[in-house]
Order: sequence, then structure tokens, then C-alpha cells
Amino acid sequence: MVSNRLNAIKKFFHKHKRLPSYSEMLKLFNLSSKNAVFKIVQKLIELNFLKKESHKLAPTSKFFALPLVGLVKAGFPILAEENRDYLTLDEYLIGDPQSSFLLKVSGDSLIGLGIFDGDLVIIDKKDQATSGDVVLAQIDREWTLKILKKDGVKAYLEAANPKYPPFYPVQELEIFGVVKAVIRKFN
Repeated sequence: MVSNRLNAIKKFFHKHKRLPSYSEMLKLFNLSSKNAVFKIVQKLIELNFLKKESHKLAPTSKFFALPLVGLVKAGFPILAEENRDYLTLDEYLIGDPQSSFLLKVSGDSLIGLGIFDGDLVIIDKKDQATSGDVVLAQIDREWTLKILKKDGVKAYLEAANPKYPPFYPVQELEIFGVVKAVIRKFN
């Protein structure tokens, strides 16, 4: 029952870019008692979907979370087991929001890793990386996204596409971040 009420509030929020008032919730839930709406709101606060900020209702990050309904095999078909945990993509994909940003990928040098032209990558800003990390780097004043490799003391960049050679810096190689996640939207 609570999930139906939550979904109604989410639809309202998506349409109006704000939470509904208590009066609007009466209509949304088809109720006649503001006390019933108050109890529903209290339950949503207890479940951490809503919170009170300066005496007003506000959504929490869990409000925007998607249900994680279970595990599904990509091999032979099995019966999917449903469970109702909630997962926010920002908490799952972004370790430190203060030092993270998005870049849109252009090119095909990382297709061997499943990073394609048009994908978004989440970059964790840092100047240190280990060999094998996919990094945002500046090599001889040119920006690129490649795999960091170390040949003894010397660092270089490698593509994940055989049509590209390794990239050895003539002057300098600076690391500006490490790829933490790839986001691809289908359709």
C-alpha cells in the first residue's frame, strides 16, 4: 500500500517538479481525512523516502532510488527472485560527489572495454592511478581517455582497440582522473 502511495507522489513530483501538498495528497490518494495523509507521510519519513526541512517536506536521495528487485543470470534462464531493496545510482556509481564529474566519450579507442562513442563516463578527480586504470589524461597537451600502463618507471597510455598504437609521451603525461563507471542509455 505504501509503495502505491509513494509511486503516486513520485509521478506528481516528476510532472510538477515538487512534492504535493497535504491537500493535493488527499486527491492523489482518494482520501477524505488529512490525518490519514499525515500517517502516510509519517510512514514515508520513517522509511527515509521523505524528510522535513524547515517545516516542509523534501525528498531524500532514497526517494529517487530505483528498486533493486533481485539478481538475474545472463546465461541460461532461471526464475528471477524478487526482493525490495532500494538503490540510488549516485550512491552506487559515485564514491565522492565532490570530486566526481561526467564526460561524454567521443571516439572508439576503448571499445574493447565496452566504452563506446556517446557513452558517459564518471570520472573521479585524482592525479594518481595504477597501471590498468582507465584514466583521463593529458599527454603532450592533448586530452584523452585511455588505459594507463607502466613499463618499469615509464608510464604510457594504451587503447582498447587494436587499430591504435600505444601512446608514449614526448614531453609529459599528467593524470587528471580515473573512470569509475560507464553509463549507456538504450533508446
